[in-house]
Amino acid sequence: MTSPLPISILGGGLAGLTLGIALRQRAVPVTVFEAGYYPRHRVCGEFICGRGIAVLQALGLDRKFTAAGAIEARRASFHSNRRSYAEKTLPRPALCLSRHVMDALLANEFRHLGGQLREGERVAPIEPGPGIVRATGRRLEAGQAKMKWIGLKAHARRVDLSPDLEMHFVPGGYVGLCRLDGGLTNVCGLFAVRGPLPRLAEEWPEFLRGPAGSVLHQRLGQAEFMSDSFCAVSGLDLRPATAVRTRECSVGDALTMIPPLTGNGMSMAFESAAWAVEPLAAYSHGALGWNEAQLGIARRCDRGFGRRLRCAALLQRMLMSRAPRSVLLHLAARVDWLWRAFFDKTR
Repeated sequence: MTSPLPISILGGGLAGLTLGIALRQRAVPVTVFEAGYYPRHRVCGEFICGRGIAVLQALGLDRKFTAAGAIEARRASFHSNRRSYAEKTLPRPALCLSRHVMDALLANEFRHLGGQLREGERVAPIEPGPGIVRATGRRLEAGQAKMKWIGLKAHARRVDLSPDLEMHFVPGGYVGLCRLDGGLTNVCGLFAVRGPLPRLAEEWPEFLRGPAGSVLHQRLGQAEFMSDSFCAVSGLDLRPATAVRTRECSVGDALTMIPPLTGNGMSMAFESAAWAVEPLAAYSHGALGWNEAQLGIARRCDRGFGRRLRCAALLQRMLMSRAPRSVLLHLAARVDWLWRAFFDKTR
């Protein structure tokens, strides 16, 4: 019997580590290359809301998340500048856990299963090839756009959340609040900016607090930000991508990003990893050629994410424009079937 072929995963975020764990459960030799070190903070809403929870359950990771401090979120609210809309019950509960805890948990689980984790190794650009999976996270926006998206995140104490999740729209962006274990709140924002921000390292709390007089500013007025949890990303490319058109085998944000306002990015990372497992395992054990495995993964991801990405892109455009946003939030707060449709079609 021939030995199984090895799989190399470039990137040790949610998608890369989850894929590595699932492959090790199928006796596939796997090496994950990660440029950073664990534990670490990442710009992230820090809640899983959608089909990704079923992936965690299938891998036996949901119990480990709960033991590590994950809590359920059941209520959400939306706010626009000085106006608040009625709280809504999530059609399905979300699972909230800090990325600082989550990434380290997944890394330890991968090692426990015999996976090779190479921390602090940034792999030089390489040509796509058999057995190589890209899970390097966000795609950078191509070219020199006049406007770019930046993401900021920090944990805070002394935040009085009424529901478990809050979304606040501010001029040129939005900020999400998520209740975490231990009295912490994750504060994560996405902002459209023009030009450089030379004082961002000092002024990031003001970005996250929002404009004076807003509901967000009132909510975070007494907040105590934990500076060691602050992190930022820039140049995010939120345009949907089609997997079958790429030359690489990719999972997670390296494949495509969904607008973060949907709260479905973490779920999509887990889902894309789950769809890649069987074709990669079949390739490793000699039952499938590499081209067939890569195409099978691409088709699964395109089928699973296509409608979701189109709906999310439309929703993002409407919610980033003041008049359509007011109408949508007003209707969603009062018409339950519309709220459920927004939720289901972006998950």
